[in-house]
Amino acid sequence: MTVSPTGVGDFSALARRKEQRAWYWYDWANSAYVTTIATVLFSPYLTSVAEKSSCGFAGTDTHKCTTDLHVLGITVSPGSLVFYVVTLSTIFSALVLPIVGAHADRSPHKRKLMGRYAWVGSVFAAAMFFVTGSDWQLGALLLFGANIMLGSSLVVYDSILVDISVEDERDRVSSRGWALGYLGGGLLLAINLAVVTLHDSLGMSTAFSVRVSMLSAAVWWAAFTVIPYRGIRDRPPLGRVPEKGNLVRQSFGQLAATLRDMRNFPVTLTFLLAYLFYNDGIQTVITSASVYGDKQLGFSTSVLIATILLVQFVAFGGALLFGRLAEHYGSRRIILAGLGVWMLVVTTGYFLPAHNITLFLCLAVGIGLVLGGTQALSRSFFSLLIPRGREAEYFSLYQACERGTNWLGTLVFGLVHQLTDSYRPAIFALIVFFVVGGVLLARVDPERGIREAGNEVPSVV
Repeated sequence: MTVSPTGVGDFSALARRKEQRAWYWYDWANSAYVTTIATVLFSPYLTSVAEKSSCGFAGTDTHKCTTDLHVLGITVSPGSLVFYVVTLSTIFSALVLPIVGAHADRSPHKRKLMGRYAWVGSVFAAAMFFVTGSDWQLGALLLFGANIMLGSSLVVYDSILVDISVEDERDRVSSRGWALGYLGGGLLLAINLAVVTLHDSLGMSTAFSVRVSMLSAAVWWAAFTVIPYRGIRDRPPLGRVPEKGNLVRQSFGQLAATLRDMRNFPVTLTFLLAYLFYNDGIQTVITSASVYGDKQLGFSTSVLIATILLVQFVAFGGALLFGRLAEHYGSRRIILAGLGVWMLVVTTGYFLPAHNITLFLCLAVGIGLVLGGTQALSRSFFSLLIPRGREAEYFSLYQACERGTNWLGTLVFGLVHQLTDSYRPAIFALIVFFVVGGVLLARVDPERGIREAGNEVPSVV
C-alpha cells in the first residue's frame, strides 16, 4: 500500500467511507452530554443548587438571589459559579490536553484512548444524578471532571480525521460528523423535553426529571462510543522518531518540540489564535444560553429545552449547508461570514425583551444556522494546517479552545454579571471575541499555511 503526501494510506474510497461512517458516531455519542447536560440542564440546575445553599431559595427573574458563596475565602456569585468552574477546567486543560495529544501521537491505539476517555467522562456525567439539595460542591467537581474527559476524548477523535480522509474530503467529513452530532443530541433532547414537560404525569418532581434526563445523556454517551471504538482501526504512529524513555516521557518531549517548532508555522499559529477568540465567544453563548433564558428572560425549563432542541435540528441542516458552501467558496470565507452572524446574535440577545418567546425562537434559528457550520469548518480547516505525525498534539491545543473547555469567554461573562448583577451586558460583552477572532482569521493565508505544513492544497480553500 502506498502513502499519499498527506500520510493517508491510499486504501480504497470504500474502505475510507466505512471508517468515516464509524467515526461520525462519536459526534453523535458525545453530543448527548454537550447538549442535554452542558448546554441545557446542568448550568441552571447547578445554579439553583448553589442559590439554595447561599440564599435558601432558587432565584428567578423577579426574585433574584444576590447572596454570594464563599469558596476558599473567595466571594463567588451563585449565578457565576458554573462559568468559573468551566474557566478552571479549561486552564487545567491547557496543562493536560497537550500531554494527552502527545501521548496519542506516540500511541498505536488512538481509538482505544478515545474510548477510555469517553467512558470515564460518562461516569462523571452519570454521577451528576446524585447532585441534590444544596450540594453544589459535588456538582462543580463532576462538571470539572466531565469537561476534562470530554476534551481529552475529542483531542484523539479530531486527530483521527486526518487518518481516515484525504485533503479534499475534510470539509465534507467534518461537516457530516457535526451534523450527525446535532441530530443525535437533538433526538435525545426531544425525549428529555417530554420527560421534563410531563414530569407530573410520570410521577416525578421537576428536579428528579432533570436528574433522570442527565443520566440518560451519560448512558447515551457511553453506549454509542462503542460504534467508533469497534469501527475505526488502529494505526502505527507516523512521521516521528520516538524519544527515549517511556510513553509519558516521550509525550513531554514531543510537546516541547512542538512548542519550539510552532514558529515555523506562523499561519497555523495565527489561525489557532483566531479560533481561541471566536470559539470562546461561540462556546460561551452556548454555555450561557440556558442560564440567560432562565434567569434573565424568565423562560421555564421546558421552553429552554424546546428552544435548544430547535437549535439542534437547525444546526443539523446548517452544518451540511456550510459544508456545501465551503466546496465552492472555501472554508475560511464561509467561517468569516458566520462570524458576522454571531455578532448579530449577541447584539440581538442584549436587546431581547423578557418573556417574548417568538423573538427568542427567531434568535435560536439564527444561532442554529451558524453554530454547526462554523465549528465543523474550523475543524477541517485546521486539519490542513497541521504537520503530519503531530495531529493529536496540535488538536490538543485546538481543544483547549474547543466546546465545553473555553475560559476567556466564561470568565468575562461571569465577571460582567458579578459586577452588574445582569446577564444582558454579559452576553453583549462577548461580541469582542467575534471581532478579534474575525480580524485574525482575515489575516490567515490558507494556501501558504497548508504548504508550510507539508500538505496538499485542496482544489478550493
